[in-house]
Amino acid sequence: MSPAITLPPTLPTAPLSQTWDILRSIYDAHPPKPSYMPHPVHDGDLGFPTHEMLKDMVNITETDAYASRIEHESVVRHLPPYPEDLFKGRGIVMLAGGKYSEFAATALGMLREVGSQLPVEVWMKNRAEEKEGWCEELEKEGMVCRRLQDYMDMSLLSHPYQWKIFTVLFSSFQDVVFLDADDIPIRNPDVIFDSPIYGDKGVILWPDYWKHTGSPWLPYIIGISDEASDMLQEEKSAESGQLVWDKERHWKSLCLAAYYNYYGPQYYFTLINSGWAGWGDKDTFPMALKALIEPYHQVSQDIVTVFINGTVQGIGMVQADPTNETNSKPMFLHSNIIKWSMRDFLCVGCWALDGSTGMISHLENPSSPINSHMLEGKRVFSTDQLSDIGMDAEPLIWEVMEKLACRSVWGNKQVCQQARDHMSRTFGYQFKSSRVASLLGYGDRVCATRP
Repeated sequence: MSPAITLPPTLPTAPLSQTWDILRSIYDAHPPKPSYMPHPVHDGDLGFPTHEMLKDMVNITETDAYASRIEHESVVRHLPPYPEDLFKGRGIVMLAGGKYSEFAATALGMLREVGSQLPVEVWMKNRAEEKEGWCEELEKEGMVCRRLQDYMDMSLLSHPYQWKIFTVLFSSFQDVVFLDADDIPIRNPDVIFDSPIYGDKGVILWPDYWKHTGSPWLPYIIGISDEASDMLQEEKSAESGQLVWDKERHWKSLCLAAYYNYYGPQYYFTLINSGWAGWGDKDTFPMALKALIEPYHQVSQDIVTVFINGTVQGIGMVQADPTNETNSKPMFLHSNIIKWSMRDFLCVGCWALDGSTGMISHLENPSSPINSHMLEGKRVFSTDQLSDIGMDAEPLIWEVMEKLACRSVWGNKQVCQQARDHMSRTFGYQFKSSRVASLLGYGDRVCATRP
């Protein structure tokens, strides 16, 4: 660990649990009506839903809309003030656990490779979600594991989409950059906190591909309109693979977004999304900010879709650096389609060893869109897009994955050798045994030479 990186502070369990008990009592006292709203599935053959279609996609009576509005008003009135002295400093928060921890390992490795010096909290549902030995490895990088189960009853949250907001809420940091486990930093995000736009707004969100698809009753229920309205439907929806939040300045909107997520699967996810693509937590954040008339910044640059080399099939999406939107550069690669982990890419028989069924790596799977890339030593990202993306991140991602395959709890000898073979064939890396390292007692070390 670099001397400049410090571990996040120890979380005080009692005050955080007490804060959650207060919030939960407010949420439980004011459920929306009806208690369950069916999640419609929009027919994609009909295209993007029109204003007229959105009126009929979610069936809410005027009586229920009014009742939900009253409950919402009560929640807003009772939201507690910011808990002084509970949260401190700046940091990165990531939600991982289970299989997603493998993707998180790649993203966290890249975070340090691009120069981030911020402490990191890696949140999981409970101890059962932790990979043995991984949390000890993370501490050497200024990162700690946290468990949501230590602060709340996880049986209250039926869907993993509900968990994200609570990692931000319970984090020890006042200023948070949140990243999904499959969201790979390709530029140092530390600079965001010192940018004028963050200093001015205190929240930064990123756009999704499509416009808002919420029910016309949504603006009425959250109190930004006196009637059902299509006022939001020309706005770009949000993509929450990454977000930046000042909890002191925007505490009440964070708590209101947590209310939307608390009742997300049974009500608010559908109210906000109408069953269109992206159903989940992502637009609960801007809706809470709008409801409380709090300022925020949504990045103006559109997503750049990254394609698989030699195809027109998407593999992920690049989100822009928000600190200089006049000279846009990439900051995050959200790998929402094919996710980066060594075992997913190159390991033969790994899933069988874990007792998993029906799961094989891209190298093993002839139907995988990157199977030939793994077999033949080809780049994964389209080389035609390097100028559009603004940087070539793939070699560095492979360096991180080689480290994970060869020198971490995630690897083994087979996948280590597969990684090095692929990097040699594809990028021209050279790997040589280090006699000096062995003589000094560091074991079987290999020196890598970049092309």
